[in-house]
Amino acid sequence: MALRDELLKSIWHAFTSLDLDKSGKVSKSQLKVLSHNLCTVMKIPHDPVALEEHFKDDDEGPVSTQGYMPYLNKFILDKKQPDSPVVVDFNRMCWTLSSRKNLDRSQLLISNDDAFKIWCIFNFLSEDRYPLTVVTEEIEYFLRKLTEAMGGSWVEERFEDYKMQLTSKQQSLTAWALIGLVGSGHFSKGVDRQALSMGINEVYQELIMDVLKQGYILKKGHKRKNWTERWFMLKPNSISYYVGEDLAEKKGDILLDGSCGVEPLQDKEGKKCLFLIKASHKSFEISVSDKKKKHEWILAIQTCVSLLRQGRPAPHREARLKRRELRLKQQAEQEELELRMSELQSANEAKQLELENMRQALEEAATDAAEEERRRLQTQTELQDRYRTDLEREQMVRKQMEEQVAQKSTELEQYLQRVQELEDMYRQLEDALDDEKRARQEEEVVRRLQARLLEEESTKRVELEEVHLRQQRAISETEAEKQELEKERLAKENALQAAMKQLEQLEEERQGALEQYQTVMKKLEDAANNTKTWKHKVAEHEGMLRLIQPGSKGQQLITNWGPAAFSDAELMVTSWGKKGTIS
Repeated sequence: MALRDELLKSIWHAFTSLDLDKSGKVSKSQLKVLSHNLCTVMKIPHDPVALEEHFKDDDEGPVSTQGYMPYLNKFILDKKQPDSPVVVDFNRMCWTLSSRKNLDRSQLLISNDDAFKIWCIFNFLSEDRYPLTVVTEEIEYFLRKLTEAMGGSWVEERFEDYKMQLTSKQQSLTAWALIGLVGSGHFSKGVDRQALSMGINEVYQELIMDVLKQGYILKKGHKRKNWTERWFMLKPNSISYYVGEDLAEKKGDILLDGSCGVEPLQDKEGKKCLFLIKASHKSFEISVSDKKKKHEWILAIQTCVSLLRQGRPAPHREARLKRRELRLKQQAEQEELELRMSELQSANEAKQLELENMRQALEEAATDAAEEERRRLQTQTELQDRYRTDLEREQMVRKQMEEQVAQKSTELEQYLQRVQELEDMYRQLEDALDDEKRARQEEEVVRRLQARLLEEESTKRVELEEVHLRQQRAISETEAEKQELEKERLAKENALQAAMKQLEQLEEERQGALEQYQTVMKKLEDAANNTKTWKHKVAEHEGMLRLIQPGSKGQQLITNWGPAAFSDAELMVTSWGKKGTIS
C-alpha cells in the first residue's frame, strides 16, 4: 500500500501538469497519452476503450483527479505489482511530464538528475493529502541528512531563521519550492557541486532505493577461492554486489530472511577484519579495510535480519511513520487545545456579559439601597421615639418584675421544701417498690407452679378428650347401626304394607271369583234340570248312553282366589280319566 501511495503521488504531479481546455477540463487525448505511457512503463497492455467507457460524454462532471484515480487503480495499478526498476522508470516518466511545466532551472546549481532525486525524496516525505506538500519537520529531517551526507555540520540557527521566514508565509513547501531551496545552495554554502550531488545521491539511495549501507569490500569466491573487490549495497531484504559503484554490471544477490546470520571471523590468509554472512543456501566470507567498517557492516546486516524476523519496515520508513503519527497526535492535541481555547473564550465572553449584567444589577441595587437607607433612617427615627416610650414602660414593668421576683423567691423556698418532702416520699416509694419486686418474684414462683398444674391439667384434659372422642365414635357407630336397623324396619314395614295391599287385592279377586262361581253353579243347576228330561228321553229311545249325573260334592277347595270351581275328588277323577284315555 505504501508503494502504491508513492506511485499515486508521482502520477498526481504528472496529471496536474496536463493542460486544460477552455472549459477548465483535462482533455481525453491527454489522459490517453498519460495512460499509454504509464502502461508502457509498467509493461502492461493499454486499453483505450476502457478509458472511453470510464469517461463518457454524459455531462456528469469534469474529467478530474477524482474521476481519473478510480480508472488508474482499476485498469493500471491493479494489473501488476511493480518492482524497483519499474518504479524508477515510472518516477522518471512522471518527472519528465511534470518538470517541463513546473521546474525553473535558471537559478539551480544542481543537475536535472539531482533535481529528480529531490523530487522523489519529496514524494517520500510529503503528507498523504492533496495538493502535496512537505511540512517543516520533514524539511529539517531531509536537510539534516543531506548535510551529514556532505560531511558538514548542521547549523540549527540557520534553519530556525529560515523556519521563521517560512512560518510567516506558510507551513509547508511544494516539490518545486524544495528543489529550489536545495538547488539554490542556501544550506550548502562552502560546499562544491560535486559534494552536493553526492550527498543528494546518498540520501536518495537510503530513502528511495532503501539502501541502508554501501561500499567497496572484498568477497571470497565459492569456486576459485580468490578474493575480489565488489561494490556492495545492503537493502532490507537483500545484499547486491556489482563490479563498480556505477552499478553497470551486477554480479549477484544475497537474499536475506529471518534465518540468516552474520558472525565475525579470525584473520586468515593474510586478510583482516573478516566476517561471515550465512544465507539460506550459501555462506559468504567478507573482508573490509578496518575494524570500524567491520562493526558497521555486521551491525547493519544484523539490523536487517532482525527487522525481517519482526516483519517491520526499513528504519527510515518506520521513522517516517512514527513522525507522522506524532504529528497527527500533536495536531489532534492542537485542535483539542484550540477547541478548549474557543470554549474558554466563549465562556469568557459569557462571563463578561454576566459581569456586565451583574454591574447593571449592582447599580440598580445601589439605587434601591440608597432609597432603602433613606427609608431606614426615617424608620429608625420613628423607632427611636417608639423605643423611648417603650423604655419608660419597661422601667415601670421592671419595678413590677422586681416585686414579682421577691414574691417568687419566697415561693421558691416553699418549693424547695416541697421538693425535700418529695425526695423523702421518693425514697419511701423505692422501698415499697423493692417490697413489690419481692412479692412479684414470689408471685412468679406461684405462677410457675400454677403453670405446671395447668400443664398437667391440660394433659389430663387431652386424655379425657381422647376418651370422649372414642365414646363419640362408639356412639356414632351405634347411631349408624340404629339408623341401619331403622331403615330395615321401614323397609319391612313398607314390604308388609305392600303385602297387605296385595292381600286386600287378592281378597277382592277371591270375592269376584266366588261370585263368578256362584253364577256358574246356578247355570249348572239349570243345565242339570234341563238335562234330566233329555236323558230320560235318550234312554228310552236309545238305551246306549249313560249320562253323567251330578254326584255328591266333597270338601270345597279354597285357593288364593277364593273357593275353587272343582273339588279334589273331581280333579282326581278327571286326571285318572285322562290317563286311561291316553293309555
